Amino acid sequence: QGLLEIAPSSPGDEQGATDDEASASPVATATASALTEEEIQSERERIGSRPICTRFPPEPNGYLHLGHAKAVSFNFAVARMFEGGRCHMRLDDTNPSKEDDEYVDSILEDVRWIQSGNPSFVDVPVETGKNAGPWYGPVRKTSDSFDLLYDCAVALIKSGDAYVESLSAEEMREYRGSLTEPGKESPYRNRSIEENLEMFENMRAGDYKDGEHILRAKIDMVSPNINMRDPALYRIKHESHQETGDKWCIYPMYDFSHPIADAVEGITHSLCTLEFEDHRPLYDWTLDKLLPTGLVDCKPRQIEFSRLNLKFTVLSKRKLIQLVEGNYVNGWDDPRMPTLSGMRRRGVPPSALRLFCERVGISKSDSNIDFGVLEDCVREEMDKISMRAFAILNPLKVSISNWQGSTLEDFEVPRHPKIEEMGDRTVPFGKNIYIERSDFFDTDGPEGDANGNRPPKGFKRLLPGGKVRLKYAYVISCDEIVRDPETNEPIELKCTLYPETRAGVTPEGEKRVKGIIQWVEASTAAKCKINQYDRLFKTEEPGKDSDDFTKDINENSLETLETAVVEPSVVMDSLAQLAKIRAATKGGEEVNGEANDKPYHSELSYQFERSGYFALDPASTGADSLVFNRVVTLRDAWGAPKPKAAERNRGGGKQQKQQQQKQGRGGGGGGAGAVEEALRVAIKAGTILEAGPHPEAESLIVCKVDCGDIDEESGNPSDPRTVVAGLAGLIAFEDLVGRKIACVTNLKPAKMRGIESTAMLLAATDGGEGPDEVVDLLAIPDEVPNGELLSFEGKDASQPDPMMKSKGALKAFDRVKACLKSNESGEATYVNEGSTHRLMTSAGPTTTSVKSAEIQ
Repeated sequence: QGLLEIAPSSPGDEQGATDDEASASPVATATASALTEEEIQSERERIGSRPICTRFPPEPNGYLHLGHAKAVSFNFAVARMFEGGRCHMRLDDTNPSKEDDEYVDSILEDVRWIQSGNPSFVDVPVETGKNAGPWYGPVRKTSDSFDLLYDCAVALIKSGDAYVESLSAEEMREYRGSLTEPGKESPYRNRSIEENLEMFENMRAGDYKDGEHILRAKIDMVSPNINMRDPALYRIKHESHQETGDKWCIYPMYDFSHPIADAVEGITHSLCTLEFEDHRPLYDWTLDKLLPTGLVDCKPRQIEFSRLNLKFTVLSKRKLIQLVEGNYVNGWDDPRMPTLSGMRRRGVPPSALRLFCERVGISKSDSNIDFGVLEDCVREEMDKISMRAFAILNPLKVSISNWQGSTLEDFEVPRHPKIEEMGDRTVPFGKNIYIERSDFFDTDGPEGDANGNRPPKGFKRLLPGGKVRLKYAYVISCDEIVRDPETNEPIELKCTLYPETRAGVTPEGEKRVKGIIQWVEASTAAKCKINQYDRLFKTEEPGKDSDDFTKDINENSLETLETAVVEPSVVMDSLAQLAKIRAATKGGEEVNGEANDKPYHSELSYQFERSGYFALDPASTGADSLVFNRVVTLRDAWGAPKPKAAERNRGGGKQQKQQQQKQGRGGGGGGAGAVEEALRVAIKAGTILEAGPHPEAESLIVCKVDCGDIDEESGNPSDPRTVVAGLAGLIAFEDLVGRKIACVTNLKPAKMRGIESTAMLLAATDGGEGPDEVVDLLAIPDEVPNGELLSFEGKDASQPDPMMKSKGALKAFDRVKACLKSNESGEATYVNEGSTHRLMTSAGPTTTSVKSAEIQ
């Protein structure tokens, strides 16, 4: 069956991969550990012929969030690693005062959703209704084993390993001791077995009040592990249970029910977060005491991993409840919430969450993951599945003066530029269209007055008297501006169309029009509502400085646009999706057998060109009431400064640029706001697409590198960069093509023997000369997307200059480059002032085969 080698031999041991089968999986690679031969043999004997079996056991007292997504993904992924492996779905329903069927239903729906698209387990029993899902067998509940748990408690009393406690809760705390002081034994600890059995039976019969007595394990009151100081096993709760009704008035504690439920289900590996590490001795003690009784027949192994911590959000159940009950958000499925229901409503694909969990990995070390890692995973997955469409979020009317009549012309354009299987869509064009207000700069109006009647630097779109290309259609020029008489703002542009420029054609002798914008034909446009969501919190660790996390809520986390318009294909797709949802609901086919086939509104997603990724919201009911949620922007708007955007702010660019220079970007004094030199360099992941010799220099090669660049005008991927490098004769061309590499992308382009190089490859060298020199490019894990901005471990996120071209900036780069070295393990590092920082991607460190060497 294979051996799951993911636990250290003792808590705190370092981890390292050993099992070949496990190393095939990123999850397993991150969790494998070096077990001794004796431990391996013992583990094989413990498991025997049983299949590898894990479980996901949430308590149904709240909604699942991103932290649970990691646990779900880990448990299911581990089970799928092994032939015959299985993962159970268990509800730990031992506390009726906090549990509810609402939570049960939401948990099961979330697990079905996040695992949708994954293969089913082999030979899985076919289940229906609530039991149907991606897990193995029916939904299991701890309450299914209440009778067995009671028998186990009785067995411990009979063996002298449990007793009925009559101290009050306050007295128990006093007797328990502390981390520095041992506990002391309760005066009731040595009651006879007969008295304990009678009192425990009376507890079950309801003869005592809540809190009057509890059942405790008899272990060791002076144990250095407080969890072993006679922990509680059962408490009295005169409350009705959602599954068992009023049959019970005593309920088991989690630490007692957990190992027994695992054993009953045949769980081989009980995967828990690190807070349960100190509870593992109690887990083992419980099973060791019960195995001789025959009430359980196997001993699962508890293994701990670090919980997920994510910047710019909160994952505490208490804080999430506060957000909902305090009306800071609109319910548990608010698209800004880190709940899985919120993620689903926002439009995050379940595959993106699984990819995120895979990239975060599994370890024993706590880490605080940047929210941008999640957003990058969402972009990567949505790029694959989202159709392209035109949407105008802030419309400005354009009338084509030389368009004859009210006739429409149809353009057949691809739904996805890279996936032909998605087919084409029909985009109508006519006399009246809408464009984005931001795609027209009014030099003669209020915004022009604020900017010296000049367009912002680099503005390539429509100007008064200027030209712009309408994507897929024609070039137009702006002839006249119709203004609002009160505000002087433009409300309509009258333009001329150039028929000879249809479908991207530039007539011979004409200058190519650089600006390209999206548009929507007015008579067929559908009005819709757009919810532009952003991060819920504006600080990395909400509440850290203020002690009140609600004070760090981002007041701009939701912007609602009521007048947006979309092209007609979006309406047709939306109506089809709504019909699919109504049919499934009407037929009662929300869940089908093995997995979740329930259709969701958010499954219909788009890249609204140049605006971001959007998904249909459940508030949509028909063609006249469409609502779309922004899932994520096209580019990370948080991880780096925005000097270009700042310069485009109407009238404010020059002042902001000067302020930025004062803060240390210009190579000057660098006060409190100065950016550390290492953070100013843009080191990004890229893939070499082509490589060949330089036509004019034997020592140089010319590469085409995809650095994940996005064209600012169209929002589409830019052409690959041309990179000239002095690697001729050092690395074979065939070994370069397809390699994932690290490159510097914000250096001033330089001509190298007639060819302009727009990036720099980073490579380690042993310092040899001529053909004896050994060189290897820095390697990036394959799963890292092109364009990902790398960072230095232990430092803030990189804040690269737009372009390092001044003398001060270039000197700063030279100083940074002089500190780049590979360590003894072949990892790229930045060594400065006695500190070493690894160069990291979202999937791990960058590496090279040339160790202990300089990086150039």
